[in-house]
Amino acid sequence: MAAVNKTKNIIDFVRDGSIKWLNKSQNSSHQEFDEMKRSPSAAEKNWIYELSAVANAVVRRCSKVLDVSVDHLRENFEEVASEVTKTPSRYARNFLEYSCFRALAQTTQVSGYMEDKRFRRLTFDMMLAWEVPDVASQPSIDIDEDATVGIEAFSRIAPAVPVIANVIISNYIFEFLTSSTGGRLPFSTFEKYLIGLERAVKKLKSNSESSLLLSQRSGRGERVLELEGTVTTQPVLQHLGISTWPGRLTLTDHALYFEALRVVSYDKPTVYDLADDLKQVVKAELTGPWGSRLFDKAVLYKSNALSEPVILELPELKGHARRDYWLAIVREILYAHRFIRKYRITGVERDEALLKAVFGILRIQALSNMNSIVPLCYEAGLMYNACDQLPGGDRILETIATMLTSKETQKNNTKSGDGMHSVSATTMASSLGFVFGTNSNMPKQSLINVGEITVGEMTPLEKAVEESRSSYKMVADAQATVDGAKVEGLDTNLAVLKELLVPLINLGNRLLALLYWEEPAKSVVFCFIFAGIIYCGWMAYVFAFLLIFFAINMMLARHFSGGNPISELKVTVPPPMNKMEQLLAVQNAISQAEELVQEGNVILLKIHGLLLSIFPQASNRFAAALVGLALFMTIIPFKYVLLLTFLEEFTKYSPMRRAETERIMRRMREWWISIPAAPVVLERAQEDKKKK
Repeated sequence: MAAVNKTKNIIDFVRDGSIKWLNKSQNSSHQEFDEMKRSPSAAEKNWIYELSAVANAVVRRCSKVLDVSVDHLRENFEEVASEVTKTPSRYARNFLEYSCFRALAQTTQVSGYMEDKRFRRLTFDMMLAWEVPDVASQPSIDIDEDATVGIEAFSRIAPAVPVIANVIISNYIFEFLTSSTGGRLPFSTFEKYLIGLERAVKKLKSNSESSLLLSQRSGRGERVLELEGTVTTQPVLQHLGISTWPGRLTLTDHALYFEALRVVSYDKPTVYDLADDLKQVVKAELTGPWGSRLFDKAVLYKSNALSEPVILELPELKGHARRDYWLAIVREILYAHRFIRKYRITGVERDEALLKAVFGILRIQALSNMNSIVPLCYEAGLMYNACDQLPGGDRILETIATMLTSKETQKNNTKSGDGMHSVSATTMASSLGFVFGTNSNMPKQSLINVGEITVGEMTPLEKAVEESRSSYKMVADAQATVDGAKVEGLDTNLAVLKELLVPLINLGNRLLALLYWEEPAKSVVFCFIFAGIIYCGWMAYVFAFLLIFFAINMMLARHFSGGNPISELKVTVPPPMNKMEQLLAVQNAISQAEELVQEGNVILLKIHGLLLSIFPQASNRFAAALVGLALFMTIIPFKYVLLLTFLEEFTKYSPMRRAETERIMRRMREWWISIPAAPVVLERAQEDKKKK
């Protein structure tokens, strides 16, 4: 009987608010304040002295949702919370989180809860209270209609309702929503976002129930996430080989479907599976007439099941936002199934993992309808896409897999009523108005009831995300310097490259001066020192010394910089070149590259002829030289071979040996020139003129 009354209370909470909250001036928190002010004593107020006024109002509303008294709610918290969670310095916020998580878990069990403004306002007021939970942080204040919340409060409370946000992408959602409000979230923006989410959920339910596509594949419990191509002004074109067909594109949580448009109907759908392991590749692609690559508005899909890739073009007059959106959501489903296969997730845990992707797409659909001064980055708002790009994203996915499959999670399922954990995605899927997955008939107690947040502590997932965000900030700062270092123009880039290579060029010039004995005294000293190093077998120590030298040099450079900014590289920009000069420079560079390739081919063809004895006289000499070298290296220890090689190469341009070296080099060139190149026969590939 008590359970029936509690359910009726929740339903009244949701349904009554749809009319009561049409008036903006009416606020549940204001009503709570008025009631508490009229109460003569703290006992009648249900006042908890450790909490602020806002937190007391929110806890009182939570107790009404749960149909228990505030004292009873506090007793429950005292019973299930750990001693660390109940420490005085953390008591207020932890008790507030406990009350909020229990109330949200109860409220979200009722179908259509997102339609009611009371739920939206309650969730927002929870964030307000989270920022000022204890009496010291806010001794006396009312909840103002113009009040705003920060990113920490949003990232803590919003993921307690998985469809609103999750731990991984909550920061991005907040930053997008507050791009025009100075980094603080007002209720009007939050409410508009939830209204967009409600519409996205209704759209998913409607499309899934009315779709004829899923009748043939109903065994997998698919849901239609997005449709495109039903409006003539926004067509979808499928390119297969050189054939092109307009049609309708459908994305479900398992596959991508394309139905070619005929005169008055659609063809049988072509299925591009995203769930099975077919080595699928989904990426952006260029399209254009007659096979040209001009327009960046298409998605390429290829897999082992296809003989050739298929290209799905989403044309639009300006930009490629449609393509970017579809590319992101298709990849999200593909990455979700890869995650499921990689960690061998099955059963209800599989539905939970897939729901995270589905909820992410719903959130993107809601955000796309928001008026924002910054463009929406689809990949950053989708969990699996974000993990694919974030540094340490693989560790985040490993943590999620562990949370889904660990025995500790299964143990917590039986204790989900204690309110210490936020709810999971599967527990609220049915309350959103649609049945999900193949496990929809599973009893409620078998669902995953533990979410991503725990009262008073950071879960392993939150720790992994926090570490990844810290690393991402460093990566973003580094990428900003890379973007700033990119310059336009071939001549300017060559000037920068030349300036960067100056230290290496100077080092090379000094080594060449020693090699050509331009200063005999220095060359003699270098020769004796290096020969001694080789003889004593100290080459490994030399390399180790060089590494230590570079490390010490880096430390000294940082010490003497005194924290000053990094000195910029100054490059003298060459005179600007017009278009004709740039074309001539490119043509000259191509000609030089062609000459280098030709010379390389000649060398390889001569070696080819020598190795295959196409020219016996030259090959005999070459073979005899190889045999002699092999015998020499077999008899003489390698240390002495290396020493003799160094002395031979370093002293051949010394004053005593220069004339002899020039004579030997001339004979070697004459011998090399006398070797013919192996013949080459060019055959033209026959084009398939029958290709359709």
